Amino acid sequence: MITPTTTPPHLIIDGFHALSDPIRIKVIELLRQRELCVCDLCDALEISQSKLSFHLKNLKEANLVNSRQEGRWIYYSLNLPQFQLLEQYLADIHRHSVLSPRRSCCE
Repeated sequence: MITPTTTPPHLIIDGFHALSDPIRIKVIELLRQRELCVCDLCDALEISQSKLSFHLKNLKEANLVNSRQEGRWIYYSLNLPQFQLLEQYLADIHRHSVLSPRRSCCE
């Protein structure tokens, strides 16, 4: 099992980078409700399939979404374990970080 301390850094970096785009956030929000095909995502987001494909590629490379093909349609869903990994990474920072008193730069 991969934990935040054993996670390759690129998985954390790729995950947060993928979440840094407004269109990809909208895709994630739509997929929170249910699995959707590309045509449904294009309609909901009012963007072209080529533009959506670029964003879905980023989300897939970050392991944030799963895809499956059924006939000629590709359906996307959230990969919840990857979101849990990112959430755990942030929780570990919060839990294991020490707040030091402020100090001047040259002390």
